[in-house]
Amino acid sequence: MSRNFELMQNLGKERDMFQASTEAATVEETVNVAQPVELQPLQLKMEDAQRDEIFKLVQRVFLMPGEKSRVVVVSGMEAGNGCSWICARMAEVLAAQTSGTVCVVDANLRSPGLHREFGVSNHFGLTDALQVTDPIRRFVTSLSRPNLWLLSCGAEVEGMQTLLGSDRMRALLPELQREFDYVLIDAPPMGSGGDSVMLGRNAEGVVLVLRANSSRRETARKAVRNLENANVKVLGAVLNHRTFPVPESIYRKL
Repeated sequence: MSRNFELMQNLGKERDMFQASTEAATVEETVNVAQPVELQPLQLKMEDAQRDEIFKLVQRVFLMPGEKSRVVVVSGMEAGNGCSWICARMAEVLAAQTSGTVCVVDANLRSPGLHREFGVSNHFGLTDALQVTDPIRRFVTSLSRPNLWLLSCGAEVEGMQTLLGSDRMRALLPELQREFDYVLIDAPPMGSGGDSVMLGRNAEGVVLVLRANSSRRETARKAVRNLENANVKVLGAVLNHRTFPVPESIYRKL
């Protein structure tokens, strides 16, 4: 994880986001977010600049006046780009700003990472819940504050890669929405199959995580097109692992 990262917002213009003629601006330039509130103490380590950017992303996605998102998928363009890091901190910052219950779900069955972010075990979670019809509350773990919960990946089981596309998974998502006020889903990378699109179809939208010096513009455009074709809204994007400020002239080419 680099010391800095940029948030690229206003992806209501999804198809324009990755055109060279369109300027992708930071949150401060495109969004009038709610007035900052004093955050309750946070468990997960963040530098001040990182916390501020995560705060703005959470405000934009979950807490803006009017229509608010309740179920959001966070998906990277490729593996190892810090998607789980960002998803975990979004969940904690959201739980620190609201009295509503927040559940963060590790649906990246190929490479689960949320349990490590929160320092808990990963022996009982999503894969276990998908094999039975027991209430989802049996499988979640309470975290650093009373309104924050984790549904970890769960135990490795035979055929686990097919579980996300199962009827049980489609039934589980509405159950999560009934049980919790907000649900954040750490999804597999966009390039690893259709799981992220399927999950996004059952959510309010997707936040994309791009890796500086790695994620290609055409690959990102293709991912946005795939989401649009599936009627999945792109709520925002994070440019992660950057090692220096991104000049405006470069932003126009992202």
